[in-house]
Amino acid sequence: MTTEAVAKKPNIIRRLYAWTVSWADHPAGTWALFFIAFIESSFFPIPPDILLLALCFGAREKWLKYALVCTAGSVLGGIAGWGIGYGLRDTVAIPILNLFDASGHTQEKIQGWYDAYGFWGILIAAITPIPYKVFTIFSGMANYSLPLLIGASVIGRGFRFFLVAGLIRIFGNRVRPFIERHLELCFIAGTLLLIGGIVVLKFLR
Repeated sequence: MTTEAVAKKPNIIRRLYAWTVSWADHPAGTWALFFIAFIESSFFPIPPDILLLALCFGAREKWLKYALVCTAGSVLGGIAGWGIGYGLRDTVAIPILNLFDASGHTQEKIQGWYDAYGFWGILIAAITPIPYKVFTIFSGMANYSLPLLIGASVIGRGFRFFLVAGLIRIFGNRVRPFIERHLELCFIAGTLLLIGGIVVLKFLR
């Protein structure tokens, strides 16, 4: 199934997907990827993987570029998240953290995660669907080492985004028809992963 065929279906998810893929050869598509990766690491709830996938489908030969842009945006966004936690604790940082746990115990949970796993805990969060912004913001609040946060971001986010883009480069021609045929189910699966990451956050010790 081609992108054009997807676009003809009267479905907002499919039309949004086709529109996103169409930006693969447009400079603004790369900037949009950078921007979303940046804000996702500091406050935005939607992960950049969705746009990364779509752009790689649109131009698989650019997978390295897209993975690098996504990683750079995410790492810089993580630094911004650290700055929010460090300088805007009460006005911005705590309200954002409380969005992920209405009980208000997010700080204690993340502190327990830091105490138990330290650098490796941040690295795990950088790779998995656990909301990374929670860790970048809390790192600033706790005055956690910024260089260590940057290191974890480079390794973890780089691994995640280069893996996603690399898989599309290798298997894109085979998985794209399946994804486009079952686009709604893939969207639901991605949403469940995001929700699952938030649920895991609630059960951190």
